[in-house]
Amino acid sequence: MAWTSLDDMDLKGKRVLTRVDINVPMEDGRVTDTTRIDRIVPTVKDILARGGKPILLAHYGRPKGKVVEEMSLKRVRPVLEKALGVQVRFAPDCVGPEAEKAAAELRDGEVLLLENTRFHAGEEKNDPELAQQMAKLGDVYCNDAFSAAHRAHASTEALARLLPACAGRLMAEELTALEKALGNPARPVMALVGGAKVSTKLDLLLNLVAKVDTLVIGGGMANTFLAAKGHGVGKSLCEHDLLGTAREIMAKAETTGCKILLPEDVVVATEFKANAPSKIVHADSVPDDMMILDAGPIAVAAIATALGRSQTLIWNGPLGAFEIPPFDSATKSAAQIAGKLTVNDGLVSVAGGGDTVSALNQAGAAEEFTYVSTAGGAFLEWMEGKALPGVAALG
Repeated sequence: MAWTSLDDMDLKGKRVLTRVDINVPMEDGRVTDTTRIDRIVPTVKDILARGGKPILLAHYGRPKGKVVEEMSLKRVRPVLEKALGVQVRFAPDCVGPEAEKAAAELRDGEVLLLENTRFHAGEEKNDPELAQQMAKLGDVYCNDAFSAAHRAHASTEALARLLPACAGRLMAEELTALEKALGNPARPVMALVGGAKVSTKLDLLLNLVAKVDTLVIGGGMANTFLAAKGHGVGKSLCEHDLLGTAREIMAKAETTGCKILLPEDVVVATEFKANAPSKIVHADSVPDDMMILDAGPIAVAAIATALGRSQTLIWNGPLGAFEIPPFDSATKSAAQIAGKLTVNDGLVSVAGGGDTVSALNQAGAAEEFTYVSTAGGAFLEWMEGKALPGVAALG
């Protein structure tokens, strides 16, 4: 898809309303992970370098249209200032007289951070009047928050239609990587989808079996598919009400020529806790009193073979209960294999979703992947083939 980028805009002397994602984790009022702040730095610095005045719009948490002091963005201002290396001013609202005064007084080389957009109920309702008030603060609109692009909110969708609009550097990087992975990918394409429940990823699986050559299903989801094939899964997490749906997905894959890879062997234990006694069994021989907590070595070898034959990999979700050792083994091994193939053999590897990013970081493979998306819901909806309102508004 085509979108307008920062390079297409004349920014000199313009106030650039820039939608960013700085919804960073905090403990006791202190930012504990600056990743999201670090990732917007190139866009903000680029706007400054080209003579623009960046005015940052962002949400924080879920205040539900009320002012909640603990969700004020003023706590993020010092961290943002340190990351950017320039003065960051703060306005105690994102619309109205105080915000308009702060925007009018912003000097060259400075950045203005506006207060949490979600302090206004109209933000999540995509209220055109709130967007009109926001539009008074700027001359140009730049969206650099792909992670919020699946939401049609006032600051992501309505506002983009009121001012000349473009994608920021992070947004453009994300869209380019995603287009390369699913829009016009090098084939064969392999998707690896894990996680606990089929019910949360139904649309995703149905879209992928029509688009990819190999689909690896892992995590708790795989148990539902194994049960649908008639295998006993013991005490494992399994959505027995979705066995028919799992069979439909497998039937659709046959008609589209997509090969579904389910684990041939699995790691089982009697309880889900760190270092619980475990053993490896064939996927059709799970004891009644045990539960599946990871894919086994034969399954990992099959994934490695499929990866070796693929040109493109899309990854969402872990292969097992990766947060508790030793049930992180399959996810770590597969991530490390994919990372090596990316670096050495030119595999295009794109991954996204919160658990996925954590798993790749644990495996030490995140840096080797072609692109790791920080977006959760937006990445998933893009993989489901849905139009993202915040992106469509930039077209």
